Amino acid sequence: MVDDKNDELDIVILEEKAPPTENIYSKQLDLFGLFVTNDEKKVSNTIEFWDSIPKYFLNSKQQEKLRTREGLASPYIKEYIKDGEKYKVVIQPALLERKDKKFKAYFPSVTEELIEEVLKKFLTDQQKYGVHIEKNNETWVRFSLNMIHKELKEHNKTRSFDQIKQSINIMSSSILVLYKNNKEIWRGAILQDLVTVDREKYIEDNKSLHIARLPLFISHAINQLDYRQFNYNKLMSSTNQLTRYIYKRLINRFVNANYFNKYHFMYSDLKQGCGLLQAEKEIHNREKLKSAFKELEEQRIITKYEVDEKKEGNKIVDVKYIVIPSADFVHEQKAANKRKNIIEDK
Repeated sequence: MVDDKNDELDIVILEEKAPPTENIYSKQLDLFGLFVTNDEKKVSNTIEFWDSIPKYFLNSKQQEKLRTREGLASPYIKEYIKDGEKYKVVIQPALLERKDKKFKAYFPSVTEELIEEVLKKFLTDQQKYGVHIEKNNETWVRFSLNMIHKELKEHNKTRSFDQIKQSINIMSSSILVLYKNNKEIWRGAILQDLVTVDREKYIEDNKSLHIARLPLFISHAINQLDYRQFNYNKLMSSTNQLTRYIYKRLINRFVNANYFNKYHFMYSDLKQGCGLLQAEKEIHNREKLKSAFKELEEQRIITKYEVDEKKEGNKIVDVKYIVIPSADFVHEQKAANKRKNIIEDK
């Protein structure tokens, strides 16, 4: 539920909704797919609030440790701070049936992260794949397994059809519960009310279209024009999950990037927020961060970065990272700012 007075998200109860049976034109979704670029295939949208929720950080080794001998797992709790507010996300894993008829718990991870980006890209094409019902705060996306497979393959992120099927099931069956200052404000799946358009083949035919409802935060952002254009190709071609996280952070925070200013953030803030720095030794976490910065340089997102270590005696207690943007990033941020002005005028 959205309060029009302050745009705060209130408690939302899980409820099933029927998918739209026909295309419904939406001016807001039209603007969501309007970009300032010479090649629309290269750009997409980031929705800062939704994208900042740590939900894809548990890798396969970590998940295995969380499972019991029977393959089950309790919900995982991750606390984080955003804009000075305390948040907590409780991730209830999907229970998927195996070939031996027993169930195994799966948490969303890197493949689901990539597929979500692909689906948000599909959403920008209102004529074919996106449906947004403004008055109901509902947003639906149509897709086929073949479409997802092709898109991932184009960006060297190839997954088999079985892997894609499993990921779609994880995204539709795992439940996120989000708390702000210990108050529950939302619960739901990454893909809600998943059905096939023709209701006959479910997920067996790789080319048949499916439709799913996206989380309320995405619908709210589309209605409020609260999203930002970015280079989708660079994000999808990044091999490091931490690289993608920092890149999105820069897109949403370093909006006035130019050739004369810098952006900085603290290691402690990044570690607390993203969930991707969980090594027991901090030196290993900082090495992982170093690899992410190297890829940011290779992707021509930054030209270089500086490190300012905060010490107590000989012990490093925190690190400030200062990044200098590349010419490409400056150009892309200026295009994103221009696009934002255009859609707000429209």
